[in-house]
Amino acid sequence: QVQLVESGGGSVQTGGSLRLSCAASYAYTPYYMGWFRQAPGKEREGVAAIYTGGGSTYYDNSVKGRFTISQDDAKNTLYLQMNSLKPEDTAMYYCAADYRPNPAGAPAPLESWRYRYWGQGTQVTVSS
Repeated sequence: QVQLVESGGGSVQTGGSLRLSCAASYAYTPYYMGWFRQAPGKEREGVAAIYTGGGSTYYDNSVKGRFTISQDDAKNTLYLQMNSLKPEDTAMYYCAADYRPNPAGAPAPLESWRYRYWGQGTQVTVSS
């Protein structure tokens, strides 16, 4: 069983920054953890993911160069540093985790269907 609790959301202006945190509790470290977002009327989309065993990271093209995913193993916490925020980044942000490995040659683990465990989300609003 994995429990995930997000925090750090809020309202910022265009160009601002926020750091999201995901406090995780689990018996065994999941293989993959990620951040997803969902805007009103839109499907949930993958933003960033990390392979906890080796630190490999994956990003959606829309956030590359602006967002950074990281983990603090000692604190069992996942982070998403978001810089140069844009109004289109406005969404509910969710933390997710899964124990399944990503087979060689498979797409980056940014699809919501591959994650079993989810947090409740934290709202990010970027105003122009």
